[in-house]
Amino acid sequence: MPTSKIIAAVLFLITLAVSCNAAENATTQPLAPAILIFGETTVDTGNNNYDPKSNFKANHIPYGVDLPGKLASGRFSNGKLFCDIVASKLHIKDLVPPFLQPELSDAEIVTGVSFASAGSGYDDQTTRTTKAIPVSYQPTMFKNYIARLKGIVGDKKAMEIINGAIVMISAGTNDFILNYYDIPTRRLEYPKISDYQDFVLKRLENFVKELYNLGSRKISVGGLSPIGCLPIQMTSKISRGVIRKCIASQNKDAVLYNDKLQKLLPAIEASLPGSRIVYANVYDPLMDMFQNPTKYGFTETKKGCCGTGLLETSDSCNSRSKLRSNHSEYMFFDSIHPSLATYNHLSGSIYSSISKLLDQ
Repeated sequence: MPTSKIIAAVLFLITLAVSCNAAENATTQPLAPAILIFGETTVDTGNNNYDPKSNFKANHIPYGVDLPGKLASGRFSNGKLFCDIVASKLHIKDLVPPFLQPELSDAEIVTGVSFASAGSGYDDQTTRTTKAIPVSYQPTMFKNYIARLKGIVGDKKAMEIINGAIVMISAGTNDFILNYYDIPTRRLEYPKISDYQDFVLKRLENFVKELYNLGSRKISVGGLSPIGCLPIQMTSKISRGVIRKCIASQNKDAVLYNDKLQKLLPAIEASLPGSRIVYANVYDPLMDMFQNPTKYGFTETKKGCCGTGLLETSDSCNSRSKLRSNHSEYMFFDSIHPSLATYNHLSGSIYSSISKLLDQ
């Protein structure tokens, strides 16, 4: 082969290699500088482990049995939560650490943390039972986070990170279960469920505005799940000889709340210049899993893989729980919290909404 052709061939191969590397780097570069998580159990990646007052901790096996090293990290599931999976899809990190974890590295701080607390809610009344960190207190944690971030990267860069970070909020279910359905303390004050919904939504609105005032601009707010289909709720209404089934009235309430939330979020966005706020639909994907379990590989949707929610067992998983081996066939890991398999399916829908926040 003539020398000129050899040189041309080598140059072509070099160009091809460079192009491939560039394409690979483009697909693995973080799509946002950080991810910041607020809310309750479904997004608490371990804060309750480090809060001595909290009544709910997932710091023991079988929680985390499907995480690397079978680590009981504080996540109320057998593996990752949907916020971890979304963070992976955004190429930010594989596991979002809890802010209260001791000795968090600078790198972890820079790319984001979770401030969520299992058992929390928008209504401060919720945490009187659970002793969780109220959602209303989580902005104070956020302020402490910002102070540390500024110490790492400087004031200007810190605010660039906060402005560009994807913020995920997931809360509300505990408010209705603990204050209205199972322990009806708020029902005395709000006899109509619609009035209590409006109260919770006002708390949510104030919370979002507080995060905005601290610099958050790209915000995803999750709606309610089909509350009436949680194993613990089905058990609360069951009587001897009755088949376990979803509580239609509670699901109807969740739909009404979600409809109100979807109308509220654009109004909040319009009142906050430069903000982008999206609704994360969790109700429809989860309801589809209930109604079409085989489509998702589930064989059980009414009991947890451990902590089944039946009257004779514990609501949560503990050392005495009988753990089934086929984790991926269970929609729930315990009587309240979804399994890793469910979160894997749910994260696709949530990511679709969050992708609207990304810079094009």
